[in-house]
Amino acid sequence: MSALSSLARLEAVRAGVAQPLATVRHVHVSDAPLVLIPLKLAGEAAAPLAVMVGSAPDDPSLLVVPQPRNRDLRFAFAAELAKLVLNHIETSRGEVEELPPGKEGDDRIRYGNAPQLLVPNRGGVSFLRLVGRSTRFRSTEGPYAVDPAVPVLGRWLTWFADRHDHPGSSLLRAMTEVLRLHWATGQSSVEDGNLAALMGWIDPPDGLDGPAAAARAEDPVTCPPAGPATDPTFDNEVLAPAIAAYDRSGGDPRAGDRLRALIAGQLTPTWDLMWRAVDLLRAMPEGASVPRRWERDRDAFTYYHQTFGEAYPQARRDPPVRAARRLHDLERAQDAYEAQRAFDDPLVMAEHRLAGQAFGGPVTECDPARLDETGKRPKLRPLLRVRTADPVRLDIGTTVCNAARPALKGRIVEIGDGGVLLELTGGMGRKLTPEPGAVPQVGERVCFTSLTEGSFGAAKFPDREDTPWTHGGPPEEYVPTDEDAEEDWS
Repeated sequence: MSALSSLARLEAVRAGVAQPLATVRHVHVSDAPLVLIPLKLAGEAAAPLAVMVGSAPDDPSLLVVPQPRNRDLRFAFAAELAKLVLNHIETSRGEVEELPPGKEGDDRIRYGNAPQLLVPNRGGVSFLRLVGRSTRFRSTEGPYAVDPAVPVLGRWLTWFADRHDHPGSSLLRAMTEVLRLHWATGQSSVEDGNLAALMGWIDPPDGLDGPAAAARAEDPVTCPPAGPATDPTFDNEVLAPAIAAYDRSGGDPRAGDRLRALIAGQLTPTWDLMWRAVDLLRAMPEGASVPRRWERDRDAFTYYHQTFGEAYPQARRDPPVRAARRLHDLERAQDAYEAQRAFDDPLVMAEHRLAGQAFGGPVTECDPARLDETGKRPKLRPLLRVRTADPVRLDIGTTVCNAARPALKGRIVEIGDGGVLLELTGGMGRKLTPEPGAVPQVGERVCFTSLTEGSFGAAKFPDREDTPWTHGGPPEEYVPTDEDAEEDWS
């Protein structure tokens, strides 16, 4: 926890309401995201009990498994869920955009939009990942055949779960994570995982402050859990008798309707909270780098949609080279994401200033026409002195960039009582005189930071066929096995 977020939490306690950690929204919010609120049967790894799903606040669909231990009912539920999710995927593509040819001259396209899935918390993400794992290997033929849409759903849910791991991606988001990115509450991080308590601090009901609303959210009768786990008292006193009654009735639709009504009462409060949270996020201005990250999401979605069906379902475990490449890509994305958020948002940049990785203040000295003539050719190297009270914890020679215009780069020459002396090295044009407005003037307030979007360099990995012996040598071609298809729902 940073000093700034700690201060914001203390201020939230004093004020009785959550405090902002951001001035802009750092995630993309679609016009019609698909909200999913899953519930699972207690004591089972991934036995689905129900899901409330929809892309409009007044049009939820409720799917219920009246007996989650029944395999046929589970996969009938998965087939119904597949229709809703796959329809959302197909209707969210938008118009096709033509892109410039790639390096090898191949044609490229990008869908104008992409589907976005929102779940209440990280448990919802884990549940979708496990459902994807449990359905993508299902056979559509033979004695235990499932609806053809079921393995397709499993592959898409696995893909969405993988994209959730990608820093900055907005394709699958847990609402509690998104809200905690933008607000600080006066409760613990564990309590922030409760969507009702978190929203109580951020947007308390009339007549209540944050602590009172959060305390109210602890009552499972007033605010049922946001899933995928259910309340133990509800399980024992309400759900178990209702399922037993359904079993005794031999599948009577009336018993199923009673069970459906009970579960709807558990999910509806969370459904309302999710759309309230969506409205709060939409009210914030979007960060400048969010559209670029959404472009990359759309690129990833376009590629997967275009190549879907050309290979086997995702393997349970990545081979060594693919795993190393994926880890490297995630680290690069995290590095770029942190820099982009700081460039977009002065509140986020303030955390880096407090940590000594950035500094800001007025320009006190400027020599915009200075040339470095020590080499064969003169180079434009203006000097800039910035007076700052920030704790600068950067070494002499560190490369920094301007937070307002990251292309303007410099090198720290001196750190002293008079501030930080910088030698500007890039982002001023190609001539021996800087472009108008490129070099900050005396009196102008600036902020420089060591954060850069591309500071994490690209790495080279061997081809799959060249996997070294230390990592098992070249892996065999992946073919799903019976072990892959073992069910986690039982």
